[in-house]
Amino acid sequence: MTYAEEHDYVRRLARNVAENAASPENEKRKKRWRDVNALRKPDRAPVWCCPVGCWTELLPDEALQCSDPYLRQFERELRQILIKQGIGDDTPVQSFWAVPAIFNVDPPNVWGVDIKKHDPGVAGGAWAYDPPLKTEADFDLLQIPVYTYDEKRTKEALSRAHDLIGDILPVRLTCGPNVNPTLETQAAELRGLTELLMDMALQPELVHRLMAYVRDVTLSVMDQMEATGLLTFNGIGPMYESEPIGPEPKDGHLTYANLWGHANNQEFDRISPRMWEEFALQYQLPVLMRFGLVSYGCCDDLTDKIDGVLSIPNLRIFVSSAWTDRDKVIEKCGTSYTIMWRQKASDVVFAKDTELDRIQKHLEEGMRKLQGCYYQVVLRELQTLAGHPDRLHVWTRMAIEAAEKYA
Repeated sequence: MTYAEEHDYVRRLARNVAENAASPENEKRKKRWRDVNALRKPDRAPVWCCPVGCWTELLPDEALQCSDPYLRQFERELRQILIKQGIGDDTPVQSFWAVPAIFNVDPPNVWGVDIKKHDPGVAGGAWAYDPPLKTEADFDLLQIPVYTYDEKRTKEALSRAHDLIGDILPVRLTCGPNVNPTLETQAAELRGLTELLMDMALQPELVHRLMAYVRDVTLSVMDQMEATGLLTFNGIGPMYESEPIGPEPKDGHLTYANLWGHANNQEFDRISPRMWEEFALQYQLPVLMRFGLVSYGCCDDLTDKIDGVLSIPNLRIFVSSAWTDRDKVIEKCGTSYTIMWRQKASDVVFAKDTELDRIQKHLEEGMRKLQGCYYQVVLRELQTLAGHPDRLHVWTRMAIEAAEKYA
C-alpha cells in the first residue's frame, strides 16, 4: 500500500473502534465493571482475558499491513482492540485516543545504576537477573530521580495523533500514576531475586535499606507527578473501570487520592506472612495509602496472607490467584471487597478440545461459590495459545455462560 492508502486504512480501523465505543453493548460492559467495583450487584460478573504473549499468534507482525512505523503502531493497537471485540469478553472500548504525557528523567536510568538482564538467546526463553547492586558499596550509587514534564514533545505527539484520527477518536492527554507500589519488583531488579531472598536471612538490614530506598523514590515520584497537575483518572478499562474516586479536587487537578493503586507480593510469594509484613507490606503501605482505592495481588498465593492484605485500609479489590484458596478468600472478604478471581492460564490453553468440559466445570463450581459476592473473572498471563487459535473465544463463551447462570 502507498502511504495514503495506509493512512486511510488506519482511519477506517479507527472508525470501527469508535463504532464499538459508541455501542449500547459497550456501555453495558462499562456498567458491569463500575457496578462490581463499587460493590453493587451487576447484571452478571464481568469476564476478561488478556492475551499478553499471545498477541504474536493472534496478530503476528506479518499480518500487519502498514509499513510506515507510525501508522503501523496505530494499526497494531486498533486491530488489537477489534480482535478483543471479536473474542467477546467484557473489554471496555474507550471513546478517545490516549496520548501519554512525556517526561524526561535525571538520571536517565532512574536509579543511578543500570538495570540489566541476561538474555536467554532463544525466542520465548526465560531471562535472568543481572543486578547492579552486587556489593553493599554499590548501594551508595543509588539516586533519587527527578522527572521533568516535556511539554514540547508531548504537544507534538498530541498534534500528530489528532491529525491522524482526532476527528474520529478525540485525542486526550493522559498521565497515569507512573509508579509501581509493589516495590519488591524494583528491589529484585536492583539486587537480584536470589540475593534479595538470601539477604533476608543473612543481611536483613540490607533489605530494609533497599526497600526504604525504593519506597522513598516512589513517594518522591508521586510528589513530582502531583505537582505537575497533569494526573488523569486511571479507573478506565478492564478490571478497574469505575466511577470517580475520592473528593473532587478544588483546583481541578487530580491527586493520587483520585486514582487506583495496584500492588502484589509476587517476588516475595514464598516468604512467611511475618517476613512479608516486615520486608514488604510495611514499605508498601505509605505508598498505597496515597491512593484512593487499591487492589492487591496477582499470581501470588495469598492464602496465608489474607488478613495482612485486608489490613490495607483503602483496599477495594482482593486478587485471588489460581493458587490462593478461593474458599478462604470468600469467607474473609464476604461482600466487603471485590474479588478478582484469576484463572490458571496453563489449564485453559493446554487442555485438549476433548477436555473443555473440565474448564466449564471449574468455572461453574467457582461462580456457584462466589454467588452473592462481588467478583470479576480474569484470565491473564497467557504466553501461548498452544495451537488453539480459538481457545480465548471458547473460554470467554463458557465464562459468560457461567456468570449468567450464577448472576
